[in-house]
Amino acid sequence: MSKQNLTLHTNPKGMLALRMPSTADGSEVWKLVSECPPLDQNSMYMNVVQCDHFAQTCVIAERDGQILGWVSGHIPPDSPDTVFVWQVAVHDDARGLGLGKRMLKSLLERPACAKVTKLETTITKSNAASWGLFKSFARDMGGELTDAPHYEREEHLDGQHATEHLVTISLPRKKLRSVA
Repeated sequence: MSKQNLTLHTNPKGMLALRMPSTADGSEVWKLVSECPPLDQNSMYMNVVQCDHFAQTCVIAERDGQILGWVSGHIPPDSPDTVFVWQVAVHDDARGLGLGKRMLKSLLERPACAKVTKLETTITKSNAASWGLFKSFARDMGGELTDAPHYEREEHLDGQHATEHLVTISLPRKKLRSVA
């Protein structure tokens, strides 16, 4: 057995690859998101479109062909300095490895994010895992995290969904250059 094969066999959790998605990944992304409550389950078609149209601002984490992590995002047309992260999903088998932060940092290293100076996302107050991820990410990046109610339960969501708070993280340019 070669040394490389031994490393793969003895440390499988350390061998995650981060990459851009392709349209062929859409159904597997959809399955991963369905296994990661409280994330909203969107249509499989939507995940295929994300993997196609927004590949440069989405991240797949995989090991041995299995998708274990997903970040979906886009750069809003009227805010070219902002990357909006829609979802971060991490499979149970990859939790506790810092994968969420690794995927976010990988996203910021992409050419599509060269002009990005802030990251935005929305989080419900009850989603402790997401709050923990983005607070830790902001600390690591040396950025300031702010939040405010954005999509409100009654006004925007017909009382059917908890208020989503807009979380904004400033990303100091000096720190961004050191990540790349």
